Amino acid sequence: MAYIDAKDGTQLHVKDMGQGRPVVLIHGWPLTGDMFEYQTVALLEAGYRVITYDRRGFGQSGHPATGYNYDTFADDLASVIEELDLQDVSLVGFSMGGGEIARYLSRHGASRIAKAVLVASVAPYLLKDETNPDGVDASVFEDMKAQIREDRFAFLQSFAKTFYGVGLVSRPVSQGVLDWSFVLGVMASPKATIDCVTAFGTTDFRPDLASFTIPTLVIHGTADKTVPIDPSGRAAANGIAGARLIEYDGEPHGLFATVPDRLNKDLLEFLA
Repeated sequence: MAYIDAKDGTQLHVKDMGQGRPVVLIHGWPLTGDMFEYQTVALLEAGYRVITYDRRGFGQSGHPATGYNYDTFADDLASVIEELDLQDVSLVGFSMGGGEIARYLSRHGASRIAKAVLVASVAPYLLKDETNPDGVDASVFEDMKAQIREDRFAFLQSFAKTFYGVGLVSRPVSQGVLDWSFVLGVMASPKATIDCVTAFGTTDFRPDLASFTIPTLVIHGTADKTVPIDPSGRAAANGIAGARLIEYDGEPHGLFATVPDRLNKDLLEFLA
């Protein structure tokens, strides 16, 4: 089953691999479900059933003109879970994907969900305002959208370096990983790429945190310049009852590729 229809008819491209307890991996912006290459292999080898899908507007899913908001994204996740009839499923959301988990739980409940993992997640609220002084200034998101409109391809190349913490001296990932990330990013609809900056940058998930009634693990890098840890990882761990926070000292946003072995170990220990 390569495609599942969302409620509005948008086709979602799904990969469903392996046997065992199901784990759904929800990707970050502006990538695809294939970003979880290292995690998919580790989970399959550990005996899990692994499901990845491309968010609407990204990868091989349908590219509609509208629908780039978290209520719709959460309903898309519900369509995947219900069509595959997943029970006792663990949800792992990276970056923007953490918001899907938060909104899914508040809209659809946790009856099918066993555990949740937020990795470098945007939840609970990124935007800086009087209630969120540690957040990111709105001008940052407006500048991102302006750069995407002007030259999406140049933006994606420069963004990837910040994403993985690549600098003049620091090379935590290979040129191959940077090139691969660019390929995944350019598969997206430009409309989705722009609209999702507004979605992940301005959606307030703080009211959704009470819906985390399941064991929850939060993992975040302390040197994340894409999604700063204070309004996201630390705030999520403080706001979710019983959540456990693991901070990766000095690590950037793209943990899945900069420290895949460490992330896989922490995921497997928590899921076991």
